[in-house]
Amino acid sequence: MALMDFIKKQFIDILEWTESGDGTLAWRYPMAGNEIQYGGSLTVRESQMAVFVNEGKVADVFGPGMYKLTTQTLPVLTYLKNWDKLFQSPFKSDVYFFSTRQQLDRRWGTSQPVTIRDKDFGAVRLRAFGNYAYRIADPKLFHTTVSGTRERYTVDDLDGQLRALMLQHISDAVASSGVPFLDLAANQLEFAKQLKDANAEEFAKLGLALESVTVQNVSLPEELQKILDQKIGMGMVGGDMGKFMQYQTAQAIPKFAEGAGGGGGGIAGDAMGLGAGVALGQVMAQQLQGGLAGANPAAAAAAAAAAAPVGIKPDEVMATLEKLADLKAKGILTEDEFAAKKAELLKKLV
Repeated sequence: MALMDFIKKQFIDILEWTESGDGTLAWRYPMAGNEIQYGGSLTVRESQMAVFVNEGKVADVFGPGMYKLTTQTLPVLTYLKNWDKLFQSPFKSDVYFFSTRQQLDRRWGTSQPVTIRDKDFGAVRLRAFGNYAYRIADPKLFHTTVSGTRERYTVDDLDGQLRALMLQHISDAVASSGVPFLDLAANQLEFAKQLKDANAEEFAKLGLALESVTVQNVSLPEELQKILDQKIGMGMVGGDMGKFMQYQTAQAIPKFAEGAGGGGGGIAGDAMGLGAGVALGQVMAQQLQGGLAGANPAAAAAAAAAAAPVGIKPDEVMATLEKLADLKAKGILTEDEFAAKKAELLKKLV
């Protein structure tokens, strides 16, 4: 019976792998109980490496080329099985092929905003996304730490872990780049370089080489972007409070038109817009008064009378103060600016 089993046993004399392009990183040659013929051939293509595993231990690693399988080409296997140099019998061993091609256009991105330190804004929560490319550099390490004895291991099996590694080091990359948030959009290459350097060691621990990283977009959450827009608007007018109120009024005009047209309360319903409109009217009156003073003193006096502050209803004053307090809490108004505006509004109570 044992003799019949030996006769029926098939011996493998050619070992090779033709990649199918389906994202396979590691593939185990299907032995199905067969043995490898002594003197058989192993073909490893340019984009591959092969690993022989005997009794759970890596026996040898082969790079691209064609090999004749003898005790001379498998010295580690010879040692493990205690073969002498004349041993020429078929043998059993697991053979794994690994793709060493670059795995391109792998995506990374923040599912939730990541908090980082910024020298301009302090703590900032940002979103970012891009892509990266990697390849298997150490198939023995990849086999022992990642793919193991699985028949097939793909890029999809690994993507979740690699994306988590990329996101883990975003804060480190921003800090290492020394680039403020406002300049990140113009320095995405430097940000990408620091992100690659921060992750290269973690990839190497898995037997991988991180070949490239790109950053396609860096942005703030919507609510923080609105505050940033206000700060930018303040900077455009050089910190002058009067000009900033004009800026706020100009921004609010479309909303006033919508409110008036839809019967939703109009200008009086928007307390912040009311305060801005009063301030704008005073500034315009002052400019008009200054222009007339030299030519006609009587006209200047009339303009001054027109510029006199008008009374405001108490509920409108309180609503305006609440809006100003909110701007102060967000850091847009200073304590002194808020106090001055508060005193000015209280004087206008009727």
